[in-house]
Amino acid sequence: MGLRIHFVVDPQGWCCMGLIIFVWLYNTIFIPKVILFPRYEEGHISAVAILCYYLCSLFCIASLVRASVADPGKLPENPKIPITEREFWELCNKCNMMRPKRSHHCSRCGHCVRRMDHHCPWINNCVGEDNHWLFLQLCFYTQILSSYTLILDFCHYYYFLPLKKDYGDVFVFRHELALLRISAFMGLIMLGGISGLFYTQLMGIFTDTTSIEKMSNCCENVSRPRKPWQQTFSEVFGTRWKILWFIPFRQRQPLRVPYHFANHV
Repeated sequence: MGLRIHFVVDPQGWCCMGLIIFVWLYNTIFIPKVILFPRYEEGHISAVAILCYYLCSLFCIASLVRASVADPGKLPENPKIPITEREFWELCNKCNMMRPKRSHHCSRCGHCVRRMDHHCPWINNCVGEDNHWLFLQLCFYTQILSSYTLILDFCHYYYFLPLKKDYGDVFVFRHELALLRISAFMGLIMLGGISGLFYTQLMGIFTDTTSIEKMSNCCENVSRPRKPWQQTFSEVFGTRWKILWFIPFRQRQPLRVPYHFANHV
């Protein structure tokens, strides 16, 4: 599957995504300046800790950018429906186009998306069959980065000594506590909000139901898993190699025919 770019023109989505990028940029710039580099010079933090922080930050922004520009599973205008699969298709009453069952019409984007979970303003894109795995990676690495940042803020505030007067960056030296408090405040909000979202996403994969299906209550026995969890996760991430579930720098290959769903609703 080639790389397909999907760009949504939505000023509200741009503002939400810009806020997320600001939080990421703030912590990526100031946490190393205030905590990591000074404590590394003092011998309190190893180079591995700095490398891990930048690695988490890289994976976080990579999954954010890719989830926001990746095609979530937009249906073509004139899809070719195999005769053997016509029973798994239905007519959309909003755009009057044929679509696979479990697809949904996004009023924000103006088209149908295969196995659409929801439209997320924080990535300014729909979360569908082709970018759901990137959205899960974004939630996961956001939790890791937020937790790492909060731990560093706590250690600096309670265990490390304040920065010395001869520290090179005057701005950081003068506003050390303010920078830490802002970082901790944003970290708590991000961690609290994303943890609940990540939990609901995981439960949806375990039960093989989307957020839209849960809200519309159109699935029977949504609380009971329909497939083994390894199979549902493999279908979402496009591979059975579990180590690849955590890598955003790859192309997803569907494990099944895109328009056919064994457990259709």
